[in-house]
Amino acid sequence: MNLSQVFISVIILVTMFFFLWGKFRHDVVALGALLAGVFSGLIPGDDAFAGFGHPAVITVIAVLILSRGLQTTGAVDVLARKILPAEAGPGLSILALTGLAALLSGFMNNVGALALLMPAALQTAEKQELPPGKILMPLAFGSILGGTATLIGTPPNLIISGFRDRAGLGAFSMFDFTPVGAVVAIFGVLFVGLLGWRLVPKRERTEGSGFETGAYLSEVRIPEGSSSAGKRLREVEAMLDDADAQIVGMVRGDVHVVAPKPGYALREGDILVIEADPESLASVLSSAGLRLEEDVSPGEEEKKAEERRRQSFEMYRFSPERPGSGNKEREEEGEEREESDEMLVRELVALPGSPLSGLSATDLRLRTRYGINLLALSRKGARSVNRLRTTAIRPGDVLLVQGPPEALSAFASEYDCLPLASRDIRVPKKGEALAASLVMGASVLFAALGILPAAVSFSAGALAFVLLRIVPLGSVYAAVDWPVVVLLGAMLPLAGAMADTGTADLIANFLLASVARGNPVVGLAAILAGTMILTDFMNNAATAAVMGPIAVSAAAGLGVNPDAFLMAVAIGASCAFLTPIGHQNNTLILGPGGFSFGDYWKMGLPTDLLVIAVSVPMLLLVWPL
Repeated sequence: MNLSQVFISVIILVTMFFFLWGKFRHDVVALGALLAGVFSGLIPGDDAFAGFGHPAVITVIAVLILSRGLQTTGAVDVLARKILPAEAGPGLSILALTGLAALLSGFMNNVGALALLMPAALQTAEKQELPPGKILMPLAFGSILGGTATLIGTPPNLIISGFRDRAGLGAFSMFDFTPVGAVVAIFGVLFVGLLGWRLVPKRERTEGSGFETGAYLSEVRIPEGSSSAGKRLREVEAMLDDADAQIVGMVRGDVHVVAPKPGYALREGDILVIEADPESLASVLSSAGLRLEEDVSPGEEEKKAEERRRQSFEMYRFSPERPGSGNKEREEEGEEREESDEMLVRELVALPGSPLSGLSATDLRLRTRYGINLLALSRKGARSVNRLRTTAIRPGDVLLVQGPPEALSAFASEYDCLPLASRDIRVPKKGEALAASLVMGASVLFAALGILPAAVSFSAGALAFVLLRIVPLGSVYAAVDWPVVVLLGAMLPLAGAMADTGTADLIANFLLASVARGNPVVGLAAILAGTMILTDFMNNAATAAVMGPIAVSAAAGLGVNPDAFLMAVAIGASCAFLTPIGHQNNTLILGPGGFSFGDYWKMGLPTDLLVIAVSVPMLLLVWPL
């Protein structure tokens, strides 16, 4: 190995380490790797950011804007109502939902497709008396599988198309991925919809109309005159037993006690951190004389307004009796009290890539900016007893928030949160769904027929969405998943450096010599399986960028057509089924499904094996070596 190959190998290995570690966001890691390539002289400074102008990056941006328009206009809701069976058993219901998710994912962002269908899936789970995870995991897998069928279905396909163009063979067209991707998706959907869902671990729901999201951590204060003041901790815990709640921490002044001793004497003003289901909160508060602690720390000048807000909130949601009209409080608050009658309590899940990631309620200033309250937080797989208002939110966390419908709508839209119930915060205008569908159809048609390049066609569609106000101008940039864009723009020059320095050839030759032993079919299967394993722990776009040059070099080393090897990478990079971190959709269902890290492989491993068994023969048939 020469010095350039050593440098690029070290950069790629360190980058992969940080991707797998997950301490820093993918876009930050990718940008750091790009700059390392520039500082080491592997990437010319003038070309450092050329990747951001790559057609694949532009297409991703345009498709994300188009996806937002399809979501907000209700176009997919109309399709769902027509396709999903009104009366069917669990098997047919899961198959229909999974199939629709796969179909949508071929033409829109697969995270958006899953987000659109999650409320319907949760309603189906309740109707069929199934744990929500039994439907959510097949739905997530179906949305992932559907992305393999078209050029715009998933970012790895666009990246692989770019590598083919770089190799002098021209870019893949819109439906070049369909013969193999569609067959893989069909077999995968049939498996997860008819049989695979039975392999999903059963995570029981709590009794009642709600679904299992895990116990919430909530903070409650012992107010002046509370029946809990002066009691021992064990006495209050006994009062909470009937509500199936437990005390996991306590705050007194500036002292935070984890797992406080049962003999502690409680005082007025103490804050208790309790673990309880959402349905138990009202019972907890009324039985022990407790009040929900606030999400911000008020100053002296805010105490009076703060107390009024507490009273208003308790009267609205948690008091045994709602207050009547005409009282002194209503006269003092005026319109503010009238608004409290319209307050809602809703569960929101933080989507992967949400701006909420890493922020706390205090950072967000929820009450002062939006007039909403963070009441509790549910996080499956890891229980935290930190202060609620200072706990950093992660993707997949389920937030229990309270506020006016308009404020909840604005918050969910700005911070990419999905309501885990019927979506009542979106009111599309008449005719927008049809207009959005026509524009999207025209964009796909122009790209498929080669009338316009994909990047131009979908950019024109995105512009049409803005001009028709399907996506308001102020929401255009919010519709784009910028971390993914930065990841793509930064990784493409690095992948080019791998090829230019000959490092991809070295890795490919080692793979062919040690695994394939000169057999192109074995080499193809090894590329596919290796990509699938890597993407379970690394971002799929980054996996495609790393494996693309290796696939081209492997095909050249064997003297065969590189198309089959590139298609193998495209399929493998999209099919992440073994872990919750391999794909954004797996992360999205982690909290609502009540899953832990080890729950995915039970259906994911058979799905992986099925994908390999179907893909290799189809690749050899459609893209002969």
